[in-house]
Amino acid sequence: MSIVINVDVMLAKRKMRSKELAEKIGITEQNLSILKTGKAKAIRLSTLEAICQALECQPGDVLEYQLEQAAPSGQPTI
Repeated sequence: MSIVINVDVMLAKRKMRSKELAEKIGITEQNLSILKTGKAKAIRLSTLEAICQALECQPGDVLEYQLEQAAPSGQPTI
């Protein structure tokens, strides 16, 4: 995955639990878990805005782009 979600990092910096963040932004703990593990295929801008407001951070603190490394056979890594 090229986009890395750093919600766990921000939660640790703010000393906040996932349950508290989920309640503040109005999503289920399960959906927050999907987001944190990188299994989400998309995120609404309103959800990103709510996360940033609750964690008092910028979108760049939560989202990070990493260039995928190609496997030796030329296939992208999974």
